Amino acid sequence: MKLARFSTLVVLLTLALIVAPSFAKPGATPGGDKTVYTGVVGDTMCGTKHMQDTKEADCIHMCIEHGFDYALVVGDKIYTLKGDKNQIDKLSGRKVKVTGSLAGNAIAVESIEPLESK
Repeated sequence: MKLARFSTLVVLLTLALIVAPSFAKPGATPGGDKTVYTGVVGDTMCGTKHMQDTKEADCIHMCIEHGFDYALVVGDKIYTLKGDKNQIDKLSGRKVKVTGSLAGNAIAVESIEPLESK
């Protein structure tokens, strides 16, 4: 009797391990694989829709001062950028290439570089 219960438990655990990865969120990589993203550096408050009559970079800086995070805007998606804020700050409002790992909705930035000259 105990052997039958143990066998059933082993089968159920095996099935759970096989099926569970299919429920993972798209874009979530278990090993934190590096990916390259291109988009515009913005902030989590405004995205790319900044205040009128204000320079884009100035609006981003104001939002950051008020506690919002830097973001990478890729089409209609907004990813929070986690990394060297001084490096990201220099590229506010510019189109960039970001290499990093996606965890949820945040990119752990390994490198960031402009795609256009200033």
